[in-house]
Amino acid sequence: MHLLIRETRSLEQDEEAVDLDQSPAEIVFLSFSDSDLGAVASAWENESASLPGMRLANLARLRHPMSIDLYVEQVIENARCVIVRLLGGLEYWRYGAEELSKTCRRLSIPLVLLPGDEHDDTRLSDLSTVGPDARARLSDFLREGGPANTADALELAAHLAGFGPDHGRTAAALPQFGLQDFGPRLPDHPNAAIVFYRSYLLAGDTAPIAALSKELRAQGLDTRAIFVSSLKNPEAARFVTETLEAWAPTVVLNATGFSARLGDSRSPLDAAGVPVLQLVLAGSDQVAWQESSRGLSQADLAMQVVLPELDGRLSTAAISFKQEAKPVAGLEFARSNHAPVDFGIEMAAARAAAWANLAGTSAAKRRVALILSDYPGTAGQAAHAVGLDALASTAEILNRLRDCGYQVGDVPAAAGFAKLLCDAAPQPFLSLKEYEALFSDLPEAARVQVTAAWGEPDADPAFQNGAMHMRFVRQGNFLIAVQPDRGGRQDRKANYHDPDLPPRHGYIAFYLWLQKYENIDAMIHLGTHGTLEWLPGKAVALSESCFPLILMGAVPVIYPFIVNNPGEAAAAKRRLGAVTIGHLTPPLMTAGVHGASAELEKLIDEFAAADGLDRRRTALLRREILQRAETEGILEESGATGDMDDDDALAHLDAHLCDVKDMQIRDGLHIFGCAPEQTRRRQLEEALKLSCPSIEPD
Repeated sequence: MHLLIRETRSLEQDEEAVDLDQSPAEIVFLSFSDSDLGAVASAWENESASLPGMRLANLARLRHPMSIDLYVEQVIENARCVIVRLLGGLEYWRYGAEELSKTCRRLSIPLVLLPGDEHDDTRLSDLSTVGPDARARLSDFLREGGPANTADALELAAHLAGFGPDHGRTAAALPQFGLQDFGPRLPDHPNAAIVFYRSYLLAGDTAPIAALSKELRAQGLDTRAIFVSSLKNPEAARFVTETLEAWAPTVVLNATGFSARLGDSRSPLDAAGVPVLQLVLAGSDQVAWQESSRGLSQADLAMQVVLPELDGRLSTAAISFKQEAKPVAGLEFARSNHAPVDFGIEMAAARAAAWANLAGTSAAKRRVALILSDYPGTAGQAAHAVGLDALASTAEILNRLRDCGYQVGDVPAAAGFAKLLCDAAPQPFLSLKEYEALFSDLPEAARVQVTAAWGEPDADPAFQNGAMHMRFVRQGNFLIAVQPDRGGRQDRKANYHDPDLPPRHGYIAFYLWLQKYENIDAMIHLGTHGTLEWLPGKAVALSESCFPLILMGAVPVIYPFIVNNPGEAAAAKRRLGAVTIGHLTPPLMTAGVHGASAELEKLIDEFAAADGLDRRRTALLRREILQRAETEGILEESGATGDMDDDDALAHLDAHLCDVKDMQIRDGLHIFGCAPEQTRRRQLEEALKLSCPSIEPD
């Protein structure tokens, strides 16, 4: 078998077969964790005179079955001891584990398959070829970590390979959690807590955490850090809970992956009852990130974005990327460490500071922009949100906030807001000179895109008499406006979800004005759904040239979103760092989406959930959706034409189903924060029973 050697790595590398081009050695150590690999490489360097030859490899480079088969043929079959540490468990590398087990049993090679945490898996022990005592000791050595334990693990591996006696030692216990200093304290300042993996500390790979701590202090936050082996470790979780309760931080920044909930309990990160911001330490290099529209690999997306979302963590930015050092002589392996990235660290710290500032500002002084969605549904209807009476909800929200101490002025009824926002003359909000100064500060790539699409600012429809104009209402410390069109009004529906079309000058001016001149403390985007989260840029781990980040910066975003559309809510979470608050659908009627349309809607939701995580599944789902839609005649109804590519056809179909679904619920709209009256509540319960028989309404 012969494969091309790849000299560069992309986010899609795990989809392709690669040849690591390693020569055989007596001991082989494999892991998904660069921290594991770095620690083993250091221990082998220090003890190489008394140890046999060794090869190391990251399992992320051995995902493709052909890559595994070739590595088994070239390296594993010639080894005398193989150790594999599987972060995430057997399912993350089942084919590889099974192939190694068959080969090592056939050739009588000691094989040790270990879990990546303290929770063992009998399937791994069954696939291993060594006795339980040796396997348990190796697991303990590597789990406890540190130079001495890792060196002892390599000596035991050498014994299993037939080199020297068993030293008989057991692992020395090291702290699984604790506190770590990364700089001086800032007494009497708002405080921030960072939680990160103990493995980074043991591997000396804490440069991003140290850089973030420094930047947080520069932003005026007193910063302390906690290290843990895993938030799934009950003792570590208890320590984090007790420490955060004692510290009472204003914001928590988390650099661990996965969900941290233990059963039905809350995450230990929530102990302080404050926003928890999710950091990303990317497993790719920076070049791969720059060239990717997705932003993160499938593994990073799952572990550092999707699963943390289950705990309600708020996305920030990638604060580091992997950077290879020089190869270690004799190992045919190069360590890969986390290299801090200035932009991501500055962005994460700025967002933490913004949430801390919001917490430290009294309700009466908070300046808030409330932006109403303007989804292009029914013609002639402004401030339209899917399933929500946006104007009545605005009045309800302001009245509730007034009761909490916010300055909202005299709140008119919904009809009053409609008149103010739709009938009043547009007001000037930013002069051409002021806008040009703000625009000149944007990244060059973004400026080029905007100018190429829309020309000069004075050609924008919002520009008149030397300034940008739009309708907006001031209610105390609140500024209320309908979201401006991102593009031409005549093409609103086609442009609404366009991932390539940059926003026009008037749209950019509005959001920069909110940031730079209105100095808002937070933004409420009311209703499903707006255009800000669909602007050009990466899907996650945004760069400084991505439009959602350019226009919102670090401003906290609160986003009431209809509860039955999690796929599109995910875009708001991941691209704006928004807190999404699910609201009820309108009272459902039995004439709602049904039959083929309902099945297609479910498939599109599955597609949205799988996008970025499993390319094969998304390709299959895309094909099935379009084939079904064509068979049922719904694709033609959506306006999709034969010359469109699959992605454009899918976008048309999605928009069509949204419109159909919305038209079917016109009998009533939900008002945010208000429960439906009894008759409509009963209708809702009956509809839920029909569509979801397993649900028992409360």
